[in-house]
Amino acid sequence: MSIPIESGISEFDDIRPYNDVEVRPTIERLLRDHEFLDTVARLKLPRISRWCAPVLRPLVRRALRKEMDGVMSVADFQQRVEKYVRQLLDDTVTELTISGLEHLKPGKAYCFVSNHRDIAMDPAFVNWTLYHNGFQTLRIAIGDNLLTKPFASDLMRLNKSFIVNRSATAPREKLKAARKLSSYIHHSVVNDNANIWIAQREGRAKDGIDKTNPAIISMLAMSRAKPESFGEFLTRANIVPVSISYEWDPCDAFKARELTLLKRDGRYEKGEQEDVRSIAKGISGFKGRVHLAFGEPLSSNIADVDEAVEIVDRAILSNYVLHISNCVAYEMIEHKSPKVPVGADGVLFTEIDAADARRQLQQRLESCDPQWREMMVRIYANPVYTKLKAQQLAAEPPGDHRPAAQA
Repeated sequence: MSIPIESGISEFDDIRPYNDVEVRPTIERLLRDHEFLDTVARLKLPRISRWCAPVLRPLVRRALRKEMDGVMSVADFQQRVEKYVRQLLDDTVTELTISGLEHLKPGKAYCFVSNHRDIAMDPAFVNWTLYHNGFQTLRIAIGDNLLTKPFASDLMRLNKSFIVNRSATAPREKLKAARKLSSYIHHSVVNDNANIWIAQREGRAKDGIDKTNPAIISMLAMSRAKPESFGEFLTRANIVPVSISYEWDPCDAFKARELTLLKRDGRYEKGEQEDVRSIAKGISGFKGRVHLAFGEPLSSNIADVDEAVEIVDRAILSNYVLHISNCVAYEMIEHKSPKVPVGADGVLFTEIDAADARRQLQQRLESCDPQWREMMVRIYANPVYTKLKAQQLAAEPPGDHRPAAQA
């Protein structure tokens, strides 16, 4: 399922995924970690473990040791994980559709720059799709803010994740971290021929509006060699925009609460385990239909960061597939049906029976605190507004258009 990660890259030891030789020692360390064992117990046996998690540790350790028996490499680990991902998709996804794979060549490495809706599942869907279509799996960028526990870092790095330093605050330290990250991504794609996944912005687009942070492209370009042009750098970097859309967002109520409080109070303080809760809910919650779209690699005739950002935004927006859920939310706000295509087949929403989606959205709203309902509807509707704006711009005479996601 993966290509072994090269060892001996001391420059990146604090951020890179684990090498094959580190896999078994890491597993043994996890099996001795009481906090990790208690966390697994709470996930598997939430009621019992609430009262007697320490008593369950030997049982959990024994079960995990059996499951991890014979796992000696990153590929072994990912093969064990694969069956759980398969079961997860069977349980939470009605249909996964894919487009744009014809833009990619097996055996060639890419830096996938993706819109970001779910912490764990966005890269998981890309990983799953690549693996089952003959491509190597990803090295996944993950913020150190999500790795508050040592066992979390171990698990992520076993699964080919690398660490993005978001805790640095001083300008010099932030610049140093950005340069190292850029160098590592460049090394992965160019030297190791390894695929990379990174979000188009720090944090999820909780409001449903996807927009690339120019700092991401600027960071990637830090590894540009002089006197290499920006276009030549893009040719080597193989940057591919990726769009992912979910019919239903398991974290919609969480996001609606956060955005409502942020709008009301001007700030929002995350709880200590809030990201962990979002990860768990995003993984286990029902998603319905999911579409994953790969764009074309950025071309060498792009002049600078601003143009690259515009093209990434345009690609992510144009390839983004709306779902019926988005359109029924739009109807709730505008009291009319949007004239947009939905689903992988691109059928006009006005030609579809949306009664079931209307019922499902109403059920989700009724289970949500009344204070957050208006924002939840807006989260689902925003991609429709963005798509309609893009249609409007496309119909206008050629000119200096901003990408719809920035409008």
